[in-house]
Amino acid sequence: MRIGVVGDTHNMMTNVDQIVELFREARVERVVHTGDITQAKVLDRFAALEIPLLGVFGNNDAGTRESLTAQAERAGMDFVDPPRTIEWADRRILVAHDPEEIPPTVPADIDLILHGHTHRHRLEDHDGALIFNPGECAGMLAGRNAVGVVDLLSLRAELLRF
Repeated sequence: MRIGVVGDTHNMMTNVDQIVELFREARVERVVHTGDITQAKVLDRFAALEIPLLGVFGNNDAGTRESLTAQAERAGMDFVDPPRTIEWADRRILVAHDPEEIPPTVPADIDLILHGHTHRHRLEDHDGALIFNPGECAGMLAGRNAVGVVDLLSLRAELLRF
């Protein structure tokens, strides 16, 4: 199973449209958003993918939490406060927004940790789990826009730059 990973979209609609196309072209089966959506209309655009999307809220979602929650429910998406753990394809995945939400000692059954917040790419091993943040996708760091794709079978992550 291939999943798309995105975070910190910060209401940059032009970039969100590009991200949706990148995920379509990559044929991801599900998408995880690591927070900082900021406005419900971002979720409207992601709904066009017609695949499951879940995630966590970020620090910049506090002011629009009610509208984000309502739109997520209407679109059949699932967003909660971080951190959260999910299971897909026999992999346990920890999803956080801020890397500070990742426990210092990762539980042994966690295979993959996804986070956002820093706008910086991260790909490293941490206590036997792969930590991945695709980095910037909101256009705040010119020329560095990327989202990620993770193959859950091989536990390999790649960047899709745009």
